[in-house]
Amino acid sequence: MKLSRPVSWFLLAFGVWSWFIWVSFVKNLWNDASGLAFDAAGDPTAYFWVHLLLAVTSFLLGTAVGAVGLRGLRALRREKNPTPATSPAPPGPTP
Repeated sequence: MKLSRPVSWFLLAFGVWSWFIWVSFVKNLWNDASGLAFDAAGDPTAYFWVHLLLAVTSFLLGTAVGAVGLRGLRALRREKNPTPATSPAPPGPTP
């Protein structure tokens, strides 16, 4: 399957955006003082564990989606500027 340049950029941007948003969320979750993430004794609550699981899942999916976008952009670049090792051999006499 071949990805277009706009789709590749979108996937890469989605991966970066996912990391940005969820890293910010985890920082806020860790520093939560409202009592949702940690109880009075300082132990993590179910709210903390569920949202941490959501964040980790989003990190993994964002990484996978961003990697697909990056691979698509690299493939387009190689297609546009083939290296000598991947360009077809010039015609010549056959032995």
